[in-house]
Amino acid sequence: MSNTIMDTSFDFPGQKSVYKGKVREVYTLENNILVMIATDRLSAFDVVMPKGIPYKGQILNQIATKMMQATEDIVPNWLLATPDPNVAIGKACEPFKVEMVIRGYMSGHAAREYKTGTRILCGEAMPEGMRENDKFPEPIITPATKAEKGDHDEDISKSEILNRGIVSADDYAILEKYTKALFQRGTELAAKRGLILVDTKYEFGKTVDGEIVLIDEIHTPDSSRYFYAEGYEARQARGDAQKQLSKEFVRQWLISNGFQGLEGQTVPEMSDAYISSVSERYIELYESIMGEKFQKAKIENIEERILTNVTDYLKK
Repeated sequence: MSNTIMDTSFDFPGQKSVYKGKVREVYTLENNILVMIATDRLSAFDVVMPKGIPYKGQILNQIATKMMQATEDIVPNWLLATPDPNVAIGKACEPFKVEMVIRGYMSGHAAREYKTGTRILCGEAMPEGMRENDKFPEPIITPATKAEKGDHDEDISKSEILNRGIVSADDYAILEKYTKALFQRGTELAAKRGLILVDTKYEFGKTVDGEIVLIDEIHTPDSSRYFYAEGYEARQARGDAQKQLSKEFVRQWLISNGFQGLEGQTVPEMSDAYISSVSERYIELYESIMGEKFQKAKIENIEERILTNVTDYLKK
């Protein structure tokens, strides 16, 4: 009996190939169809943890698909259907090899860089005199190269992207436009839940018809950082840490246990009690971000459930 899904080996009708990322596994089928499965793997510092988190894949998949539906009027996306809690099916795309990271606040990676004296991040200026978690005058886009499994994403500037021909100037202009529009909509959606969208990343691809569309996850706690809006100003004034909703709590636990994904470091042991606490925290994140009760899917045999649901959808 399994209550997490860590790895899959499906053979769907018309299947041509499979790609396995840090968290998601993507099956390419005939007729330019993709089946994306959100596993329960947990990745931090670009390292996949040895144990899965119950319901994590379902949570990420359901947030991402609902957020795509909430933004499809401003940015086209790849999504066609969600026949299973852990599965999204959509149009095959050629992914751009950059992640479009956008930051409204000086937090996380930006704050860690700032503390070392860095004032230019990915070609974007960070003003002097800022404190951790202060709001930037305007959101800044700080792209990262999209790493292969096991490698670290790397900061990169717009000029480097264009000079190296990673993305054409015309396409990059569209990525910038879409990134800003999505962040603005995400900020508005978060505000309705009493949250602040601090920073996030978006990934895009190009369909066989040449259309640039949003792919992968959007506004999930794995790809985004949220603060609670209530008390934000008072906490900043006192110099207190902000109450946040993101995967940062996992990163901080790892750091406190001597792990930051650096060479020679060993992933600390995650007890069953800790795994359970992480699962509960992800459920809390879902309910806070979406403003609705999380409905746990049956997890007695996840792989059989996924195979049945996807196969039934493809038959239709």
